[in-house]
Amino acid sequence: MPLSSRRKALALCERLREYLGEPEVADVYRAYQYAALAHRGQRRQSGEAYVQHPIAVADSLVDLGFDSRTLIAALLHDVIEDTPKAKEDIIEQFGTDVAKLVDGVSKIGQLQFEDREHAEAENLRKMLMAMSEDVRVIIIKLADRLHNMRTMGAMRANKRVRISRQTMDIYAPIANRLGLYEWSQELEDLSFRYIYPKRHKAIQDELKSREGNRKAIVLKLKVALADALTAHDLGADVLGRRKTVFSIYKKMRAKRRSFNELYDIYGFRIIVATADDCYRALGITHSTFKPIPGRFSDYVAIPKINGYQSLHTIVFGPYGESIEIQIRTAEMDRIAEDGIAAHWMYKSEQKKFENPQNYTRQWLSELLDPARETDNPTDFLEHLKTDLYPDKVYVFTPKGAIMKLPRGATALDFAFSVHTDIGIHCSGARINHQLASLPTVLGNGDHVEIITNNRVIPTATWLNYAVTGRARSAIRGYLKNQRRGDALKFGKTLLDHALKTRWFGRKKVKLELRDKLLADLKLESWDDLLISIGFGNRLAELVVRQINALVGKGREPVEEQPLLIKGAEGILVNYARCCRPIPGDAVLGVFTVGQGLTVHTSACPNINELRKQPDKCLLVDWHDEIGKVFPVGMRVQGINGKGVFANVASAIADAGANIDHVSIDDGGATVYSMHFVIEVQNRIQLAQVIKQVRKRKGVRKVTRE
Repeated sequence: MPLSSRRKALALCERLREYLGEPEVADVYRAYQYAALAHRGQRRQSGEAYVQHPIAVADSLVDLGFDSRTLIAALLHDVIEDTPKAKEDIIEQFGTDVAKLVDGVSKIGQLQFEDREHAEAENLRKMLMAMSEDVRVIIIKLADRLHNMRTMGAMRANKRVRISRQTMDIYAPIANRLGLYEWSQELEDLSFRYIYPKRHKAIQDELKSREGNRKAIVLKLKVALADALTAHDLGADVLGRRKTVFSIYKKMRAKRRSFNELYDIYGFRIIVATADDCYRALGITHSTFKPIPGRFSDYVAIPKINGYQSLHTIVFGPYGESIEIQIRTAEMDRIAEDGIAAHWMYKSEQKKFENPQNYTRQWLSELLDPARETDNPTDFLEHLKTDLYPDKVYVFTPKGAIMKLPRGATALDFAFSVHTDIGIHCSGARINHQLASLPTVLGNGDHVEIITNNRVIPTATWLNYAVTGRARSAIRGYLKNQRRGDALKFGKTLLDHALKTRWFGRKKVKLELRDKLLADLKLESWDDLLISIGFGNRLAELVVRQINALVGKGREPVEEQPLLIKGAEGILVNYARCCRPIPGDAVLGVFTVGQGLTVHTSACPNINELRKQPDKCLLVDWHDEIGKVFPVGMRVQGINGKGVFANVASAIADAGANIDHVSIDDGGATVYSMHFVIEVQNRIQLAQVIKQVRKRKGVRKVTRE
């Protein structure tokens, strides 16, 4: 028969007496009584009393030696969310610090979101913001998630899978990042079990069937390692362990091997006295078993972001299997096992554990900077997932400082990690004293220096090679502000043009009339109206009609004049990729909601239907002074022979045009087609290019695409 809630709470308090005083234990028991009363009548899907859950969460934290205030918050962590009790009630009963912890863990049940992912992202952001003030918030949440994962059997299968995927993507990596490796591995294993139950069972059954033979091999290896260390007068403890089902599955997938082909299912840990002994033990290990080249990592000299320190090596064992060996001191092992929780477990040695605290604070700061900059929780969730996967590269600044970035990070990511302003205006980099472009991927040990130029600003293409959440968030934020600025200018241009057409020439709208119009449109400011017009959310022609209606009489329109475009109006004037208009073409502007104006050639078949909606079209023409070059498609049909492509490329260059892109269709043994996208100033230059290309040997036909 299961233990009652009260008996479980008393057992919890008995464990607490091992390291807490009686007054603190009494406070914890009082918190249990408060939670039991608040959750009275509530039951979990398994049928057990709901209060059993917070007791189990608190019990997990006792294993880590947490203080009484954390345990009280753990017992109360669902009170605000799932009962009528308010934050103020907890403040009155248990104090502000406990209430803050409980509030940080609680979900935002009162708010409405677009979808489930949006809600989950906002909950995570709120929790991590609270975590930045007190890391115990996330540890309570991890303990909460761990117990939920252990007891999900009564839930529907689809809900188990959804929760497991979120756990795998978010909570297990956070536990890993905080150094709570046992929790991280259990969360991964449980998630794997619910997402792929058949695969989990198959591997588990294989492990059980081979347990006896494997144990004998592990014992022999353990003895061999211990004897080698003793022979060199190095005192050490050698521990053996089996990898989890999920870690075995990951290795099977990564190496594309069956279970029978895996040998490094077991690993060893060597615990020594000092950091110097770690390197001595490494040398002895490598002289006993042959190391596998390229499979050594030194986290003693360069710790992980959470303060984790250890030497990792993989060696060939005597039976042909590869063996993973970790070497660390007892102090490093405490941090490795308990992570950030070591701060509470070993208060008397707090100074020794300042490093992991500093690493965690640094990580939290980097993690939460984009959360403060973006108002889109889904963007933050993308950033969080990117940052949580711990595969890092270590690079050096010009002053020799070490910076950690995700594997695959580019010079652009490095620039934003130094400072947002440096990232905004970066124009290039020197990697190992050689000039390099911003998309260059960084490798371990690279020396990186960023070149800046105040004239350089981010473009949307930067998002294609920005990896870190910090860089992507800063670029998105800049582009968003830039888009608003462009929308304001372009909206003013469009409204002025419409007023000129409908009001006998350009006339300003009086303030009194503006106020009436804004009230009708339910907008706060004239700038809001112009921005809305610039984005294409509101048509300038319709706004002018509303102004006419407010005046009380219509105005006869003058002959409509086209809006003159220069090609450099900003990101809210787009040039259609389907027809690629260039100066000299007859063109028509089409409004797209949220995107502004898209310019097509008048002959473009894609706008035939839109011509039937004149309110969405705008007569446009090219300005006499064009400020840029334009891409245009060109198809060249040539004889399949040596040097034809080189002849065509040379002709394009001779005509002063640039090649932006090229693709080739193999038309057979005699003829093939080359499709170019070239950059020209206007139709005149395009005609010159076509004329030059037609003259070249091997060219049969040239047409614009």
